[in-house]
Amino acid sequence: MSTSPRLPPVAPSVTAELVEALSPRLRKRLDAGVAKLAARPVVRDGDTVRIAIDDDTDLELHAPGGVVTGADAVRCGCLLAPDCLHRAAAASAAPVAEDVTVPEAEDVAVPEAEDVAVPGERQGPGAPAVPTAASPRAPQPQPGPEAPSPGELAAARAVFEAAAAVLEAGTDGAGAVLQAELLRAAHTARLAGLPRAASAAVTVVTGVRAARSADPAYRLPDLVEALRTVLGVAHRLPEAAGAELTELRGTVRQPYTPDGSLRLYGLFSEPVLTATGYAGAVTWTADAEGRLYTVSDVAPGGPGRATGAADRTVRIGDTALTHRELSRAGLAVSGATVSPTGRLGAGAGVRAVRAAGAQWRGEPLDRLWAVPVAEQVARALAGGPHDLLFLDVTLVGTVREATGDCLLADCDGLTLRLAAAHDDPALPHRENLRLLAAARGSRLRVVARLAPGPLPRALLLAAEHPSQPGVRVDLGLDRLQRADLPAPAVPPGAAPVPDEAPLHLLRRRVHQAVSGGRRVLAFPGGAAGDPARLRRTGFATGAAVLDELHATAADRARDAFGRLLPADTPRFARAWLAAACYTGEVERALCATAWGFRSGSDLYGA
Repeated sequence: MSTSPRLPPVAPSVTAELVEALSPRLRKRLDAGVAKLAARPVVRDGDTVRIAIDDDTDLELHAPGGVVTGADAVRCGCLLAPDCLHRAAAASAAPVAEDVTVPEAEDVAVPEAEDVAVPGERQGPGAPAVPTAASPRAPQPQPGPEAPSPGELAAARAVFEAAAAVLEAGTDGAGAVLQAELLRAAHTARLAGLPRAASAAVTVVTGVRAARSADPAYRLPDLVEALRTVLGVAHRLPEAAGAELTELRGTVRQPYTPDGSLRLYGLFSEPVLTATGYAGAVTWTADAEGRLYTVSDVAPGGPGRATGAADRTVRIGDTALTHRELSRAGLAVSGATVSPTGRLGAGAGVRAVRAAGAQWRGEPLDRLWAVPVAEQVARALAGGPHDLLFLDVTLVGTVREATGDCLLADCDGLTLRLAAAHDDPALPHRENLRLLAAARGSRLRVVARLAPGPLPRALLLAAEHPSQPGVRVDLGLDRLQRADLPAPAVPPGAAPVPDEAPLHLLRRRVHQAVSGGRRVLAFPGGAAGDPARLRRTGFATGAAVLDELHATAADRARDAFGRLLPADTPRFARAWLAAACYTGEVERALCATAWGFRSGSDLYGA
């Protein structure tokens, strides 16, 4: 089953309502109906999208404001309507829109036209960045008591059960019916004041659809993280109180507060292209003290909007700067409003004019690279406002990984892997990385995003031009030319690669469960040798967690007639959650060690 970007986003409650209304017979045919519908011609006429079911029958989706917010907005002309399969299939094939409040007007304290999370912004500890779309149906969560309310407990239980069912089936088996059940649970959580669980649940559904449609933008680690978040939040919430409960509830949108006048210097721009149908660009800037601010332009769209948004005018004040120009120039802002993550607001009271920019190697931007690398990594791992790294590196070679080649670079004696930030072929990340590999020996300043793991690794976002001093390249927007690159300063050769801790044995099982479901871990002998190897290398807890994961996967009781009883889905989900959380925490610790921390106190004390 695939998600069609040609269709408007549909609110989770709408999809859940249409699927629930189907008869058991039609539910069994829903996945086939979605696949068939995806191949039919689509025509857009204003806020209405029409799908030709056959020569005489059309299906219409009415999306005022770009989002389908009610079941009655999906209409079919067939004889079985409104109880037909087509309406549910169309909703299941469309991108998922989140149930959030309508954005406030531009002249109030929250001036953003969209509330779409951009790369690198921290939405809360452990929370994935989740794009959102406007819908008028969900209320803002209100401050609650020191313990979860009965409504919150019921919503968390529904989210956990629905997410556990998706995990039980894996992406291969989680069809439109299971997805709709998770979307209904997400909508219930949103209405109960649990936007964090709701957002993560929607992200899981989007990831499952991308996996089932072989979307090139699909990344299994992202789906694993979203599933870990939704199960973790739902599992922890019943026992939470105080600050932890507030964190687990989450917030619908970020508050913007006045920040007076700002003098900003452009750093770089990066494209945004999400699996949920949002695209655009984000420009990063810094003030004289090194604080980072972002200007974003993200809206529904595809790769074309991601590459074209860089040449759109920045929506702050009366400035005529484009994002590409701002990344090299500066900005003087008065009446600024800023979110906790540093995103600049664009309200009616904000004024901005173009100003002079600064070179990376000149003041005040030079101070970003003067911060010790260990301190930058510690800040990112400890949940700082962003996860950017400002590094001085020397390119030394390449190394092949499962997802493609990585640049190897020397960073103050540390062998660092620099990977492409996005694999979509419409963006030049991968091609630019390949061309930079020909500039071995070049010493460059780069901006990268930390990628936690057992080896020092980061996603390359921007870099100095290897042969043109003072010129910088936004690797997701600009395209390097081979003729512009210098001859390698060192001969090609394999660079030394440090050994990796065997945590991948556990990580692999965690990922396999998400892809194939419980059954892939239930095969006899599937874990033979892995726990023993983990114990030999000091990961005794990891071995115990892996043993429990396989045990719960294989535990199937039989009735008096020898028939298999239903599996204990919640128990398997808890075992998987323990394995996923353990893997994540150990990877953080190994990441700190790989980047040169001496102890755990270095990680949190920086």
